Amino acid sequence: MENLKNRVTIYEVAKMSGVSLATVSRVINNSDIVSQKTKDKVNDVIKKLGYKPSALAQGLATSKSTTIGVVIPSANYVYISNMLNGMTDKAKELGYDLRLFTTSHDRGEALKVMEKVITSHVDGAIIFDDELENEELMKIASYSVPLVAINNDIEATNVGCIHFGYEHNIKNIVADYIKNPHKEMYFIHSNNCGRLLERIEKAFVDTHVKNNTNYGILSSDDSYTKTYNDFMKFFESTKKGYFLAYRDSLAMAILNAALDSNLKVPEDVEILSLIGTKYALMTRPQISSMHIDLYQIGASAVELLTKIMNKEETDKHITFASEFVKRGSTL
Repeated sequence: MENLKNRVTIYEVAKMSGVSLATVSRVINNSDIVSQKTKDKVNDVIKKLGYKPSALAQGLATSKSTTIGVVIPSANYVYISNMLNGMTDKAKELGYDLRLFTTSHDRGEALKVMEKVITSHVDGAIIFDDELENEELMKIASYSVPLVAINNDIEATNVGCIHFGYEHNIKNIVADYIKNPHKEMYFIHSNNCGRLLERIEKAFVDTHVKNNTNYGILSSDDSYTKTYNDFMKFFESTKKGYFLAYRDSLAMAILNAALDSNLKVPEDVEILSLIGTKYALMTRPQISSMHIDLYQIGASAVELLTKIMNKEETDKHITFASEFVKRGSTL
């Protein structure tokens, strides 16, 4: 991002001019209701800062929608689609358009997407890519782009954060289970799934270590087919276990592999999905899961961002707690 110049925003023009965002917008759109003195003052600031009007500047005066950039790993995952639906509905309600940017597991490619976000002159951005480090997100914030980071913790004047509360509940679930364990617990480590999974895995391991109990870590690709095939082989020698999987599709793969190996669920094999979606209800037995309202997270992210963009006083750190929903895949 070193090749990008610091972007001047309408917020800076309004602050330096001592007027509202709407007044700057009216000056840019040559409105007759602004005095010549105010026009001259604002235009002098615009010239001094080298400000280039964006959709926000015109939208404030014309009632056209302004644009929010949304950065997500992929819209193919159900849980991300749920979050995106919440963003879309809230943006429509508040009069904003969304522009979608998708990243891959390649960090270099993700950074290129970040550059596109900045150069596209969106009026604010929501970023849900927890493979990016805080340092990289701070670079975006430094370009004066109002930002909401989902599942990242950043302290900056124009940045809000939405946190997922998983670790505490995972520790409680594991601690309660190992008081009277029926079988050994395994954590399914999926590659390239970001810091959320890393934090949950750490909570899982720390709880076992604290209680001096055995546990297993199994690596698997983030793929239903690959996970199913891996567990068909795994169940040839291991007939019991309690498995924590990242997503419903991986939990379904373990469930189906267990049933196809003539094992009983939950008597022989117990399964917990960490990010539960509607698919947890489509299996027989249904899959126990950690529920978090991803639709509401998406809606809250848009609402928080618009408050930051409008410089409203608000709590910039919001935490959504997960809830354990017991179903037929656990005893």
